[in-house]
Amino acid sequence: MKNNKPYRLIISGGGTGGHVFPAIAIASSFKARHPDAEILFIGASGRMEMKRVPEAGYKIVGLWISGLQRKFTLANLSFPFKLISSYFKARAIVSEFKPHVVIGTGGYASGPVMLVANRFKIPSLIQEQNSYAGLTNKKLARKASTICVAYPNMEKYFPANKLVVTGNPVRKDLLGLINKKQEALNFFVFGGKERTLLIIGGSLGAKTLNESVLSGLDKLIDAKVQVVWQTGRIYYERIKSQTATKDLRKIRIYDFIKQMDLAYAASDVVISRSGALAISELCIAAKPAILVPSPNVAEDHQTKNAMALVEKEAAILIKDNEARKKLVDEALRLLYDQQLSDKLAANIKTLGKPNASEEIVDEIEKLVACN
Repeated sequence: MKNNKPYRLIISGGGTGGHVFPAIAIASSFKARHPDAEILFIGASGRMEMKRVPEAGYKIVGLWISGLQRKFTLANLSFPFKLISSYFKARAIVSEFKPHVVIGTGGYASGPVMLVANRFKIPSLIQEQNSYAGLTNKKLARKASTICVAYPNMEKYFPANKLVVTGNPVRKDLLGLINKKQEALNFFVFGGKERTLLIIGGSLGAKTLNESVLSGLDKLIDAKVQVVWQTGRIYYERIKSQTATKDLRKIRIYDFIKQMDLAYAASDVVISRSGALAISELCIAAKPAILVPSPNVAEDHQTKNAMALVEKEAAILIKDNEARKKLVDEALRLLYDQQLSDKLAANIKTLGKPNASEEIVDEIEKLVACN
């Protein structure tokens, strides 16, 4: 394939925000450097990328694909048919679009797309967000051209000669949050004197975080704490119903927060799961954080993510099974312990990789040049 401008990229991945938002960040950084580039996303029909990618200004095509469950379920019986269907649709898309490079960020849809790239000998780049590599990326690694990772020592999953440690790409609007403080308070209609707590359970929400905050909501209200609470779509209506009789004058409840830069800018303390994207954003935002790792992930990698910060005195960890009793009390303690808050913020800031997107674009350009 000839290296003619405009550059054409296909980016595939999704299912969760941890795959979708890094993909969008890569696209945005590439577009900033190459405004005339043509970028096409391929996702899984019915998943969140089909909404979030167009919101970011990019075209996306959906495949009929879903994940293979680790234990036997009836849904697994349809997996081979979905994979074959998706492979041939991806093949048609790639044949027509003729990308210079194909990028996979993990998730259901990236498998068929990356397989097609390998079949057509199109350079491909995998971006792995976690310290524990995802199943799709591990399967595709052998034939990938470059593998960008966020953590060292990933040779146990991927060929060492293909690895580049870049960190995880995050949205550029998370840089320079200190200058957005007043704008953020105005956006959420908050005063400037009270302390502000941000609760984020990932793009799909977190049951434990929601239940823990709900059980301690009266304490937050009595303490006159300002709260920005992202419940996740599937929990939103229930949380709204269960808080209907509460004094919510200082509580803002959302199913999903699009203006995450303002949510971070307004906050003094953040409660979060410890997925790879959440960790990367917290490091860039440099906010004191209480992490509650999800127990429902492969190899307990969220605990490993959180411990990497805790060991550097850059975050506080509360176990999922202890959150309902401890989480709100610990949040209040941290909100009013300025010395501890400052120490956590300073330490977590040193772990941020604000140039991850640019470094990944550098690797994409190398692949284009060799194509």
